Amino acid sequence: MSRVTDLVKRLLVGRALRSTQLHHQLLPKRVALPVFAGDALSSVAYAPQEILVILSIGGVGLYGYGPWAAAGVVLVMLTVVASYRQNVHAYPSGGGDYEVATTNLGANAGLTVASALMVDYVLTVAVSVANGADYVGATIPFVAEHRPTVSIAIVALLTIMNLRGIRESGVAFAIPTYAFMIAVLGMVAWGLFRLLVLGDQLRAPTADYTIVAEQADLAGFAMAFLVLRAFSSGAAALTGVEAISNGVPAFRKPKSKNAATTLLMMGVIAVTMFSGIIFLGLRSGVRLSDPATAATHVLIDGHPAGPGYYQQPIIAQVASAVFGDGSLMFVVIAAVTALILFLAANTAFNGFPVLGSILAQDRYLPRQLHTRGDRLAFSNGIIILAAGACLLIWAFNADVSKLLNLYIVGVFVAFTLSQIGMVRHWTRHLKTETDPLTRFQMMRSRLINGFGGFMTGIVLVVVLLTKFTHGAYIVCIAMPVLFLMMKGIRHHYDRVAEELAAPEEGEIDESMLPARNHAIVLVSKIHKPTLRALAYARATRPSNLEAVTVAVDSEEAARLREEWDSRGIAVPLKILDSPYREITGPILEYVKSLRRRSPRDVVTVYIPEYVMGRWWEHLLHNQSALRLKGRLLFKPGVMVTSVPWQLASSDRLKGRREPMGPGAVRRSYGTGRDEHVKTGGGS
Repeated sequence: MSRVTDLVKRLLVGRALRSTQLHHQLLPKRVALPVFAGDALSSVAYAPQEILVILSIGGVGLYGYGPWAAAGVVLVMLTVVASYRQNVHAYPSGGGDYEVATTNLGANAGLTVASALMVDYVLTVAVSVANGADYVGATIPFVAEHRPTVSIAIVALLTIMNLRGIRESGVAFAIPTYAFMIAVLGMVAWGLFRLLVLGDQLRAPTADYTIVAEQADLAGFAMAFLVLRAFSSGAAALTGVEAISNGVPAFRKPKSKNAATTLLMMGVIAVTMFSGIIFLGLRSGVRLSDPATAATHVLIDGHPAGPGYYQQPIIAQVASAVFGDGSLMFVVIAAVTALILFLAANTAFNGFPVLGSILAQDRYLPRQLHTRGDRLAFSNGIIILAAGACLLIWAFNADVSKLLNLYIVGVFVAFTLSQIGMVRHWTRHLKTETDPLTRFQMMRSRLINGFGGFMTGIVLVVVLLTKFTHGAYIVCIAMPVLFLMMKGIRHHYDRVAEELAAPEEGEIDESMLPARNHAIVLVSKIHKPTLRALAYARATRPSNLEAVTVAVDSEEAARLREEWDSRGIAVPLKILDSPYREITGPILEYVKSLRRRSPRDVVTVYIPEYVMGRWWEHLLHNQSALRLKGRLLFKPGVMVTSVPWQLASSDRLKGRREPMGPGAVRRSYGTGRDEHVKTGGGS
C-alpha cells in the first residue's frame, strides 16, 4: 500500500529535489509576471463589471459616474504600484507587508497585516475559482449545475500543480496568462481603432435592454454613497498587487530590481486593460444588473428577462461588440478569460505559503509551515490554503456575489499599515543619512509611500462603510480570531522554550543529575521479545533492575512464576495484583510508589513491542503498550523505552526508503532568512 501511495505521489508531484537545486526554482521576469500577477490581471474580468452593477441600482443614468469611479481605481492602483516598488527595494527578504509593519510599527501591527493577508489569500482562491466556474457554466450546463463540486476539483488541480514546485507551475501557467493579456489588449486596441479611426459604432448585445432602478431618484448623500460603493467594488482590481513584494526571494538576481520591474509591468498592463474594458463597455452600451435581481430588473423589449436570463460578463459583451457575437476571437476571449480566472488563484498559492513560512519561523504558526516539501515548495501551506478555499466554496455554494462582499477588506488593511510603516522607515533613515542625493531619494520615497497610505486608508474606510453589512463583517471577525490564535501559538512556543532552556554555563540543574536509574521490564509471558528486552535493559547497567507483570489471572501468574524460576532468569520478577483485571492502573501505581520513595531516581520502563509489516496486524497487537506509553509520558522522572521485535511480515519493508510526504519534518532551506528551525519536536 505504501509503495502504491508513493508511486501515485511521484506521478502527481514529481521526483523529489535536493536542497541544492533551490536556485533552479528561481524565476526570470517573464515567468514571474504570470506567477505573481495573475490575480491582479484577472481582476479586470470582474472589477469593471462590479462598478456598473452597483451603479445600476440607481438606474442606467448613473453610468455617467462610471468613468469617475474607474479613474479613482486607476489612481489608487498606480499609487499602490509606485509605493510597493519602494517596498521591494527596502525589504527584499520576502516578508512583504508583514515584515514592513512588524519592523516599523511593532509586532501587533505585523500580526494584523498577516491575519488580513491570510484571509484575503483564501478568499482570492475561492473568488477566482468560483468566478471561473461561472464563465464555464455559461456554456456547459453540467458545470453550472455542479458549480461547487467543479470549483473544489479545480482547487485540487491547482494544489497538485503548485506542489510540483513554483518554477514548474509558473511555466505551466505562463501560456494562459500571456494569452489572456494578448487577447484583451488586442481587443482594446482593435476596439479603440474602430471607434477613433474607422468611426464605427460598437453595439453590445444588451445595448437595447432597459435596467429598472432598484432605488430611483437618488440624490445627495445617497447618490454619493452609491458611487463610493461602486468605487469600492471596482477596487477589487488592486488585489494581488502585494504578492510580488512577498515573493521577492523567488526572483532571479538582482532580486529587488527584477521584482520592481515586474511590478511596474503588471501595473501598466492591468491599468490599460481595466481602463480599456470599462471605456469600451460604456461606449458600446453595455447594460448590467445585479445577477440576483436581473430576471426582474432587466427589460427586453419592455418585458422582464425572466428566470432563464443569463447576463453575459462585461468582457464577453465588449468582445461581442468589437469582434462580433460568436466570432473566433469572441470564443478565444471567453475561453482565456475563464482560464485566467482559474489560474488567478495561483497568486495566492505563491503568497500564502511564503507568508506562512515566515510566520512559522517567527513562531506565530506551527513549525511545520516553515518546511519545504519534495519539490522545494512550502507544501503544508499550500495544502492549508486549498483546504480553506474549498471550505469557503462549499459554505457559500460557490456564489461569487456573496464571496465578493468578503473580498478586498483584508488587502487594504495590509496596504494601509504597510505604507504607514514605510513612511516611518524612511523617516528613521533620514535622521542618520547625510548624503544630499540619497536624502532626496529617501524623501521622494517617503512622499510616495505617504500618499499611498493616505489613499489606501481612504479606500479602506469606504470599503468598510459600504460593504460591512453585505458580508465584510465576517472578515472583521475572522481577522481578530486569527490574530489571537497566532498570539496564542507564540505564547506557547515561548513558554516551551523557556521551560526547555539549558542552564547557564556553570549552573547546576539537579533535575539533570538523577541519583539512580531504576529499570523495569514489563512482562506478559516468557518469549523472545521479553528475553530481548531483559538483555537490553541489563546492557544499560541500571542501578536496579526488575521484571514486572500484572496478575490478571492468578493461575497464569503462577505458571509464569514457575517458568521464570525454572529457567533461572537472573532478574527478580514482581507480580502486581489486579483484582479488576486492569493492566495499566497497577503499573502506574507501582511506578508512582517508586518515585515517592526516591524522588531523585529515574524510573525507566522497558516495553517489548512487535514490529509488523501489514496495517491490519497493528490492530491485533501492541494496543496495551500504546495506552501505557501514553499514560507514562505524563509522569515526571519516568523514561519509556520501546524494545522492538521484528516479526516475519516486517521483512517485506526492510531496506525500503520511507517517502517524505508534504507534512514530513525537514530542515527548511534557502528562505532568505535566518535558519534556526530544528527537525523533530523541539521548541
